[in-house]
Amino acid sequence: MTGFAATGLVKRFRRGVETVTALAGVDLAVAGGEFVALVGPSGSGKSTLLALLCGWETPDAGSLQVGAGTDPGGQGWTELAVVPQALGLVADLSLADNVLLPARLRGGRSDRPGDPAPLAERLMADFGLAHLADRYPHQASLGEQQRAAVARALVLRPALLLADEPTAHQDRGHADRLLDALRDAASDGTAVLLATHDEVAWSRADRVVSMRDGLLVEGAPR
Repeated sequence: MTGFAATGLVKRFRRGVETVTALAGVDLAVAGGEFVALVGPSGSGKSTLLALLCGWETPDAGSLQVGAGTDPGGQGWTELAVVPQALGLVADLSLADNVLLPARLRGGRSDRPGDPAPLAERLMADFGLAHLADRYPHQASLGEQQRAAVARALVLRPALLLADEPTAHQDRGHADRLLDALRDAASDGTAVLLATHDEVAWSRADRVVSMRDGLLVEGAPR
């Protein structure tokens, strides 16, 4: 399969003597070629769900299948790419080298044909980063760093892309360019799950799912 399927995901955290249920039995599937917006208030469980899907956290109950296997942490960049809120750019690499980092880590192995370098150049140009290619992350604004992180996630045309608030530090023009790129990735077969507060992003998605108190419902919040 491409994309992912989650069934009955439960995640609890300890907060002092209290146990907090972040996810209370989440069922969600996103297919290859589908662009889904995940919406809901802060603290509703969106980031926790993304952390489970990419293998950064382990569910306390439920099952999860990502790509062709059941271990999301074992997927490579050609299978799964992530845009976290923390961005995770490498401080001693230029923005251009950060964007191309997944290709270098891949070591020449990919089930998606094509040289990633031209796509990296195009993404940087589309995102207004071409003139910043040789700058290091600390020499770029937070919005520029965020656009570089999205380009890095797209450069190998992943089967599944998880993005946590990727337009949070963008003006409307740059946000629209990022959304265009995510829409194009879905059209090319990538399963895209976008956690967002951006109502414009909801309108660009094929489907909207809302999260509240660790549970999901179909449709935008009322």
